[in-house]
Amino acid sequence: MVIAIIIIAVVLLLIIWGVSIYNNLVKLRNNRENAFANVDVQLKQRHDLIPQLVATVKGYAAHEKEVFEKVTQARAAAMGANTINDKIQAENALSSALAGLKVAVENYPELKANQNFMHLQTEISDIENKLAASRRFFNSATKELNNAVETFPSNLFAKNFGFKKEPMFEVPQEERAVVEKAPDIQF
Repeated sequence: MVIAIIIIAVVLLLIIWGVSIYNNLVKLRNNRENAFANVDVQLKQRHDLIPQLVATVKGYAAHEKEVFEKVTQARAAAMGANTINDKIQAENALSSALAGLKVAVENYPELKANQNFMHLQTEISDIENKLAASRRFFNSATKELNNAVETFPSNLFAKNFGFKKEPMFEVPQEERAVVEKAPDIQF
């Protein structure tokens, strides 16, 4: 009788422990999804500003057609992406296209003096800063989930319940060299 009670108690403890691990994994996954929802809000604002920026620049730089097409296509792809992973890829492509637009703008000093353009630049810069903060929070939530999915004992449950390691929102490879390069300082 005592052995049966001990076995039942151990089984109940194991069940409670397993439920606790599962609930923690669900909380971490939901936290990651919530963090991406915050990123998504910033991305939406960015997507709304891009057509205005492109229209303003087009008036000054009509022969930069390829740059405008890349930005427009990248924006459309980013807006059409459905899953978190697809959005991450599409947003990285859009960031690269916007970097190309910034380079094109450097050739037009009269554009850089335009009030509309300056206002849009300020708004986009503000959104990019907010987006960077949201991405950091998203990556932190992703890291917590990935740690739980990969570490013992939760990894025993993670695979069985469909939890897997998720990708971070990282700087695209083509931009990594620019980010890692020390700035040129001239006096």
